Amino acid sequence: MTVDVDTTVPPSGTGCAECEADGGWWVHLRRCAHCGHVGCCDTSPAQHATAHWRATGHRYMRSFEPGESWWWDYQEEAAVDGPDLAPPDARPADQGVPGPRDRVPTNWRDLIH
Repeated sequence: MTVDVDTTVPPSGTGCAECEADGGWWVHLRRCAHCGHVGCCDTSPAQHATAHWRATGHRYMRSFEPGESWWWDYQEEAAVDGPDLAPPDARPADQGVPGPRDRVPTNWRDLIH
């Protein structure tokens, strides 16, 4: 795993990089352990974290949610253990779920996977 993980790279931001760029929203966030890209989970409408893995081959990610430290290996489709990553290790706790609050539609539950 160590070849595919860079413990020194910080996260790309506090929210999903693509959703932030296109005005979207997310349910939960995932952080690429190779390059720090923050993407939205597979429950989210756009599923950018999985799309990042498919585009780059960066197979390991870690939850980017407060209080969560679990890892996932996309290639093996399995939970794995991983090292501590560069801080911060989660989105801001006051950001809310789903988020960001000002872009979440009122019918968001109907739009998730």
